Amino acid sequence: MNARFLAVPILITILASAQTSTAPAPPSASASQDANSRKARQILDQMIQTLGGPAYTSIQDMSQEGRGYSFSHGKPDSLGTVYWLFWKFPDKQRVEVTKQRDIVTINNGDEGYEVTYRGTALEDKEQLQSYQRYRKHSLENVLRVWFTKPNVALFYDGTAVAEQKATDSITVMDGDDSVTIFVDRLTHLPVKKTFTWRDPTDRLRNEEAEVYDAFRPEQGIMTPHVTLRSRNGETTTQRFITSVKYNTGLPDSMFDAKVSWDPYKTPPRKK
Repeated sequence: MNARFLAVPILITILASAQTSTAPAPPSASASQDANSRKARQILDQMIQTLGGPAYTSIQDMSQEGRGYSFSHGKPDSLGTVYWLFWKFPDKQRVEVTKQRDIVTINNGDEGYEVTYRGTALEDKEQLQSYQRYRKHSLENVLRVWFTKPNVALFYDGTAVAEQKATDSITVMDGDDSVTIFVDRLTHLPVKKTFTWRDPTDRLRNEEAEVYDAFRPEQGIMTPHVTLRSRNGETTTQRFITSVKYNTGLPDSMFDAKVSWDPYKTPPRKK
């Protein structure tokens, strides 16, 4: 047999062997997941720094004044009302409404109360559950509690348009629960936050969203002066902040309450 014909397959074999040994191995699934998680963390870290960094993550309390609007079927159902909101990390809130500030809702831990001229009653169960869902999935809780857990899972979902802005979509998972945050690609500020929950009565899935706008620095903290909340695509509330102060040393007593009357209990008949 001619030696030239023997040389050809031998050469091909050598070249194939060389290409096989030098070709880079495709990234493993775990390596791709790690890269995805690192990108998500990098974007959230940058967002936190833009919000104020340590000044933001060390907020202990907040006092806020503004005007709030409620909606029904996506349309305003009132002319709005002035409000005063007091919040203390991690689970205390007090909201006073009307010019006389005579209707007060207090949330302290898992308890909720409503104070009116009649006295102090337990907060309506549905309203309390709604508030607790909001608090658990609030931006402050996700960034200051969830984000610091060793087992938190972060996912970069890619780019998305949110509120007509180009954003990066990040999903933060704490066990079976999750929140998705849309971060402005230009300003690195949060644009929108969403989470879902299933109604225990009808088992239907609901999506709640909160939109942040009109950011301005307050005591070194980038603060949204307009917030809008929606459920399943329909606006439920909107707030316009006129004044906000941080770390004024709000006393715990502001969030204390004791039940003095039961709205569902029939008063005794007069003799």
